[in-house]
Amino acid sequence: MARTKEFDPDAALWAALELFWRRGYEATSMSDLVEHLGIGRASIYATFGNKRELYLKALARYEQGLLPDLLADLSQPGPALPGVRALVRRYAAEASADDSRLHGCFVTNTAAELAAHDAVAARRVERNWDQLETVLHSALARARAEGDLPAGRDPLALARMLLVLLQGMRVVGKASPDPARMRDAAEAALALLD
Repeated sequence: MARTKEFDPDAALWAALELFWRRGYEATSMSDLVEHLGIGRASIYATFGNKRELYLKALARYEQGLLPDLLADLSQPGPALPGVRALVRRYAAEASADDSRLHGCFVTNTAAELAAHDAVAARRVERNWDQLETVLHSALARARAEGDLPAGRDPLALARMLLVLLQGMRVVGKASPDPARMRDAAEAALALLD
């Protein structure tokens, strides 16, 4: 007779996500995961696979919360440009906030740590960035159709610039507690939307 799990796999996945997010992939050992999750090594392997598989599952869980929030933020009724501006300013504020500053963005962290030598991680990062770019492009195209973005502005090029800015904020924010740096960068980028 098979034994029932004595732990909540969803809670364990969230705990693994938090540890990987805080420490990174390489700095997190299986022993660290066993201790942090409070479950045995065999249970981790049986439920999630090896450390890399657990990391990729944690990345998928993280991503599940991103796109729906972005779509909701940028798909509100009414003009699209205020939503784009609010999103950029939110990223700037979050990048310099003490509670999230040192963690950065889990996708950005994955890009910096794993994408150069892990093809699966690189594809996942690229897919996430493609989704963010698509959401921004759609909102900016809508803003141009609404007359809020000048006709000479290329919504796709602006979406790509904002994608790079947002990801860059996540990286710089990990090392710099200066909110003025983030705010100034955000406002300079947003000025290109006028």
